[in-house]
Amino acid sequence: MTVESNIFLLLITVIGFLYASVGHGGASGYLALMSLFSFSPEMMKPSALVLNILVSSVAFLFFYRSNQFRWGLFYPFAITSIPLSFIGGFFKIETHVYKIILGIILLFAAIRIISAFRRKENQAIKAIQFKKALLIGAIVGFISGILGIGGGIILGPIILLLGWGNMKETAAVSALFILVNSISGILGFLANNGIFPTQMARVILVVFIGGTLGAFYGSTKFNNTTLKYILSFVLVIASAKLIMF
Repeated sequence: MTVESNIFLLLITVIGFLYASVGHGGASGYLALMSLFSFSPEMMKPSALVLNILVSSVAFLFFYRSNQFRWGLFYPFAITSIPLSFIGGFFKIETHVYKIILGIILLFAAIRIISAFRRKENQAIKAIQFKKALLIGAIVGFISGILGIGGGIILGPIILLLGWGNMKETAAVSALFILVNSISGILGFLANNGIFPTQMARVILVVFIGGTLGAFYGSTKFNNTTLKYILSFVLVIASAKLIMF
């Protein structure tokens, strides 16, 4: 293995840890990193979705076992996001275009979450608005399918900013949301004659280790405030990499 390969594996392990700790699969981070290491666009999207499925599965398991998952906060988004993510998976856009779009979305989300830090953590949770959740799920699902992400990194900040869940509940919902949308997205990609990535054994192994550790600490050790800071950090770094590189 080359020095560059080792650096890549180390960085992608860290990404898996950070994203899993807040219930995310890490696709936006993987895409940014693969772009930095000059992966081909044809390889990036399906690879990110495969890793997303792996890490979000682990993250959901840990957050579910710690009793953080609320079905009522999940299914309104999933109803519309799953079919729209599949449809979005058929679309192919230029690499630099989707990098800029995703980078701007993530930066906006980071700014909004940072500005919300002054809120009290014990602030009352608002009831989810079903129709609004359906619309949000459709939009996030479609965008996610196009970009090759699970959508949790977009949905999570929205749930927090609307006050529909606390950080750990949001992480649990985001993890399952990412899982189902990533599966739907990659099916759409493959249905459109996309090529499934191979020779990913080492990457899958290190991301699994990082994701498992991140999910464990996020669900049992870190408090909600710590997770918000981690999420904001992840969003800013991912956004900067996508926009600048």
